Amino acid sequence: MTTTAVRPTATRLGYVDNLRVLLTVLVLAHHSALTYGALPLWYWTEPSTSPSGVALMVLVIVNQLYFMGFFFLLSGLFAPGSVDRKGPGAFARDRLLRLGVPLVAFWLVARPLLSLQSWPDHRAEGESFLQFWFTVGDVGPLWFAEVLLVMSLAYAAYRALRARSAARSGIVDAGSPTTVDAEPRPVRFRAIAGLVAVLTVATFLWRLAVPSGTYWEVVGLPSPAYLPQYVILFVVGLLAVRRGWLAALTVRQGRVALVVALVSLALALGGAALATAPGAGLLAQLGASLAENVFAVSTVVALLVLFRERFSGQPAWARWAAQNSFAVYVIHPLVLVGVAMLFAPLVAPAGVKFLILLGLSVPLCWGFAHLLRKIPGVSRVL
Repeated sequence: MTTTAVRPTATRLGYVDNLRVLLTVLVLAHHSALTYGALPLWYWTEPSTSPSGVALMVLVIVNQLYFMGFFFLLSGLFAPGSVDRKGPGAFARDRLLRLGVPLVAFWLVARPLLSLQSWPDHRAEGESFLQFWFTVGDVGPLWFAEVLLVMSLAYAAYRALRARSAARSGIVDAGSPTTVDAEPRPVRFRAIAGLVAVLTVATFLWRLAVPSGTYWEVVGLPSPAYLPQYVILFVVGLLAVRRGWLAALTVRQGRVALVVALVSLALALGGAALATAPGAGLLAQLGASLAENVFAVSTVVALLVLFRERFSGQPAWARWAAQNSFAVYVIHPLVLVGVAMLFAPLVAPAGVKFLILLGLSVPLCWGFAHLLRKIPGVSRVL
């Protein structure tokens, strides 16, 4: 089997950053689809059960199957090197700053602003504006920062304990290579299948207690049914950077993964419908977990190989987009809701309004993110 040669670190980091930009755009598409689709789960909605509204709902379901797990995998890639350079304590403080501050800022400012349309109802129930401001809603899309912060702190604690144990044993814990894809090790098809199997079993068992559609109000987590995927793919990212798995994925594996993703998509959607139907048995739930994770893993592998081979370069605009991508993630709800409210009087099919909203919001989000990061001190966080 032909393997891919190791590339310079900058190039490889380039394609990973390009993937982060793509996933950020998909987040905007996801929430734009929630605005106009048949699944109205957003701050501002104009739900539609028209064909285009149903298509937008399907887009949301397909995205949910893999794209946030992919975000956690990419986040895991950067954690080992950061701990190597800074040490577990400094890494934990850095994560508290870069994830905790945006989380708190969103909760204090953006969350109540996005919920202002519901203020008259709360006022009618006797709430004061101050009470409304500090109790309405949850952390919204910043649940990602919340969960990633917990995972990052857990990894920092693990590294600190490992270093302490090594010190007691008289062993120098020098860490491992910090560059992405250092010393690539072959990735076999059976290893990819093993990942699917682990994800399937973990998802199936977890959803016996936390079924699809569960919402954890206390922490504002809208998709706790996918937590096994988030945790496992984060760990895969941690291991991949040490073992060079990204560079070791072959072009053939990427092509096979693309075909499998396309074939398994219909099975994943059908399985999800069967598993959530009233009276669905354990076999249906197990089959749905299998189809879902086959699609998720094959999509992730296909995109990793595609971007490594075709979109690894980073012109100036791509570097700029990557630098501002997290800031875009933090502020995008305000932009999407603002633009959607502006175009609320427009009478058009749901699909047309979706394209208008997404087409305007992508450049606006990156523009506002760039300006926000120009404020002294903000770039340290965003």
